[in-house]
Amino acid sequence: MVRNILTLFIVAATVISCSTNPVTGRSQFKLVSESELQAMATQEYRQFLSQNKTVSPSADKDAEMVRRVGQRLANALQSYYKQQGLSEVLNGYQWEFNLVNNKEANAWAMPGGKVVVYTGLLPITQNEAALANVLGHEISHAIFQHGNERMSQGLAQQLGGAALSVALSSKPAETQSLFMQAYGLGSQVGVLLPFSRKHELEADRYGMRWAALAGYNPREAIALWQRMEKMSTGSRPPEFLSTHPAEENRIAYLQKYLDEALQYYKPISK
Repeated sequence: MVRNILTLFIVAATVISCSTNPVTGRSQFKLVSESELQAMATQEYRQFLSQNKTVSPSADKDAEMVRRVGQRLANALQSYYKQQGLSEVLNGYQWEFNLVNNKEANAWAMPGGKVVVYTGLLPITQNEAALANVLGHEISHAIFQHGNERMSQGLAQQLGGAALSVALSSKPAETQSLFMQAYGLGSQVGVLLPFSRKHELEADRYGMRWAALAGYNPREAIALWQRMEKMSTGSRPPEFLSTHPAEENRIAYLQKYLDEALQYYKPISK
């Protein structure tokens, strides 16, 4: 009897915590509010920047490029969501794009628009359009709340489905660890579990769209992953690949949705 009641409770909680993403149309399990995650993200982001060497955009052309390309993407994204009547989805977003001096080939984005690119990624992106596609990919993880799904799964499995505020007060270390794993924060990102295949493919597909809307050629996403694929033949793949698994069909998937992305593409006027 008790087991049956518990099962019904879990099922009911799952149903109540499910919502449909208005852009992708996919149902998502989320136990945490976006406002809570944005507050936590801001705190973790500030701590990360204080512990790592951030490159100033006023003194470095690469850092200026990261900030400029990122802001173009953010502006295009906000315009798109406004046109779709979805502006409230991005409530609380205060975009920041920082370049961090780190030889790893990596980038990540957190709730509220907190984005970091590592200097080690730039020799692989090679141009602004490829960088825009990477940023579009990472931004998609944030705005589609993929990290929320991962953290909610962790809260349900490891902390009994506790509310974030309760988990933070009762088990702060475990909760912070869940957050770090959910968003791939910090230099230990390479040992964390990768995003699921559905998350990765969503980020690939819509990352090209955001890049195109910002005026960057979405074809560069395919060229980028072709370069990534060549780099993965070594004994130790780049950090970016270890958290973003390059399945054999990834480039084919990008090619499948390239025409869709190209419908949004208007090159930047020189």
